[in-house]
Amino acid sequence: MTRKRKKKSGKNKISNLTNTILSILKKERNKTFNYKQIAAIIGVNDASSRNQIIKTLAKLTAKQEIEQVDRGKFKAVVTAEYHTGILDLASKGNGYIISDDFEEDVFIASNNINKALDGDEVEFYAYKRRKRGKIEGEITNILKRAKTEYVGTIQIQQNRNFAFVVADSSKMYKDIFVPINKTKKAEDGDKVLVALTDWPEKADSPYGKVLEVLGKPGEHNTEIHAILAEYGLPHEFPYEVKKFANDLDISITEDEISKRRDMRKDLTFTIDPKDAKDFDDALSFKVLENGLYEIGIHIADVSHYVQPGTVLDDEAYERATSIYLVDRVVPMLPERLSNGACSLRPHEEKYTFSAVFQMNDKCEIKNQWFGRTVTYSDARFAYEEAQAIIENNPKFTLTSRASVSGDDSVAEALEATIPKEVSLTGKEYNTKPEIAEAVMVLDRLAKKMRSKRMRSGAISFDKVEVKFNLDEEANPVGVFFKTSKDANKLIEEFMLLANRKVSEFVGKQNPKKTFVYRVHDEPDEAKLVQLQTVVGRFGHKLNFKDRNSIASSLNKLLSDVVGKKEQNLVDTLTIRTMAKAEYTTHNIGHYGLAFDYYSHFTSPIRRYPDVMAHRLLQHYLDGGKSANEEVYEEKCKHSSNMEYLATKAERDSIKYMQIRFMQDHQDEEFLGVISGVTDWGIYVEIESNKCEGMVSVRDMKDDTYDFDQSYYAMVGRNTNKMYQLGDEVIVKVKDTDLVKKHLDFYLVGKPE
Repeated sequence: MTRKRKKKSGKNKISNLTNTILSILKKERNKTFNYKQIAAIIGVNDASSRNQIIKTLAKLTAKQEIEQVDRGKFKAVVTAEYHTGILDLASKGNGYIISDDFEEDVFIASNNINKALDGDEVEFYAYKRRKRGKIEGEITNILKRAKTEYVGTIQIQQNRNFAFVVADSSKMYKDIFVPINKTKKAEDGDKVLVALTDWPEKADSPYGKVLEVLGKPGEHNTEIHAILAEYGLPHEFPYEVKKFANDLDISITEDEISKRRDMRKDLTFTIDPKDAKDFDDALSFKVLENGLYEIGIHIADVSHYVQPGTVLDDEAYERATSIYLVDRVVPMLPERLSNGACSLRPHEEKYTFSAVFQMNDKCEIKNQWFGRTVTYSDARFAYEEAQAIIENNPKFTLTSRASVSGDDSVAEALEATIPKEVSLTGKEYNTKPEIAEAVMVLDRLAKKMRSKRMRSGAISFDKVEVKFNLDEEANPVGVFFKTSKDANKLIEEFMLLANRKVSEFVGKQNPKKTFVYRVHDEPDEAKLVQLQTVVGRFGHKLNFKDRNSIASSLNKLLSDVVGKKEQNLVDTLTIRTMAKAEYTTHNIGHYGLAFDYYSHFTSPIRRYPDVMAHRLLQHYLDGGKSANEEVYEEKCKHSSNMEYLATKAERDSIKYMQIRFMQDHQDEEFLGVISGVTDWGIYVEIESNKCEGMVSVRDMKDDTYDFDQSYYAMVGRNTNKMYQLGDEVIVKVKDTDLVKKHLDFYLVGKPE
């Protein structure tokens, strides 16, 4: 009888070895590798494995896919041109690379991502995809990780020595493996902040360690801290920073006053939100003997306290901005400065940095002065109080000049009444006549300056802001909308004036001086065409003839939609057509404001670029030479990036609070507007509270719906029923997910 041959055991065969070797050589394509080095990278050291590697290297050399550059040393054959770009990952695992080398984004299939993550700077090669000729690519190397920290929920594997963290972000497509000794004693189901530590070649998941246990998912403080942690933002100050701030001498001294312009006797007041605690800016007002108005824009002199090279300055720079979440402010500076020494509180002397203008009734500036001052705030007003002065005194005239003439009988008649409904004290009171006069004059001048800006091509964005009434436990008990009225616009115009004139003062100097500008490029024409397609559905039309035509037609559009159902949608889409404003030392002007020169100078308590502007301005006033442009450009980039992250955190906190609010309204029907249409469903924004949620196409049961991109619509195959961008619909809450920040609706139908 013939004995059966034993099958050779395949247990030592290395799977996918050809691709593994090619990947290793391509990743380090300028280096050479021998079989021993490749074996070490793969993690094998037995004779059988080494033999397989040697044979595979020989096969690949014969196919000319790799080359032997020296005896036993191999490197990749480079047949493609390599490019670099930023990966924009979709939630389904595919992605696109944004690269300066290509006009269109390069598609990357999920199997060609090669362990890159969303936002990473990557190296890739591109080739023509056979279908439709679109450019497709493969990532060959990760040059720089965009982020290494993620927020997620930890899953402890029972009776095992490891855990997994499931990231909250839909763009993190892998769970993160965490050894049990690196979980920081987190309990199963806790929300944690985890840092990536490694992603071994053969590992399916990246490795990580828990940095912080945030708490139980769904709890308010846990979710707020998770939002900050997701973007790498702080929620408290280090001990040494708080100690440094607490040890500062914040007294107002005669020695320091002698170095400044003393403006304590000038009528000065602040106008801010009623819940504000830090007052960056104040206005002073007086009528000069020659009939001109002298108006001072006084800004907290933060740079007096925050000195370069200190831990306080380092921390302020790293934060770069205060963060305004729905229930709290995460300040750039410790409270002793932000709410104390640097806050221009009423009836207190403060060090300030001022822009003082002498102007006539036509808003023509006849004289300007910039420098350090000491001021005294005579009064504090909420916007609502200042608005009451403006609205309750329509026939106020300046012929008497009560504050100048000293005529008590006239002065008494010019007092303005602040009703108890808007009073900060909760009681009705009368303002001093000189303050009523100042507010009325400043309002009149502000309206003239605003009108001039609009004629010059500025764009008026008065987008409705969603705000929440919160109870003591930070539960949302109501929604209201913040709108900009005359009092808000009064402050805005004088802040714009200071920002413009400061940057103009430095920007026009010869020789050229380095400065921190706030720039805004012109809108993208393709986005404007898309906007026209959408707003055309509502009967609106844009004019693309020239820059002024675009600006005026955008203003007309924004004005025409006020109070209409499509207002928030049109406001949002119009903002999206705009380029993103940013900080830079390279001035290109500010398109949205129609200014050739613009900077941020007026909010140094909450923005680091303003601190830099103060320092540079004083340096040049003192006769200093131009600062290092490269150093300041790097600081500008950092500030722009931190502003972007803070904005994302602020939006996430609003979305989170909207979902919490909607949890208590599960059984109600709401009227909404379709704000977005995709192939997976429609997005609906509720008109009464601006909460946005999604209706999945799977839940549209009355027909089979297809996405028609040309009409921005879902169309029923059998009924031809159409749900189009901008349509009004009735929805009910289906599901609220605080952790993922998802709000899902059922579609009830269209209103009759």
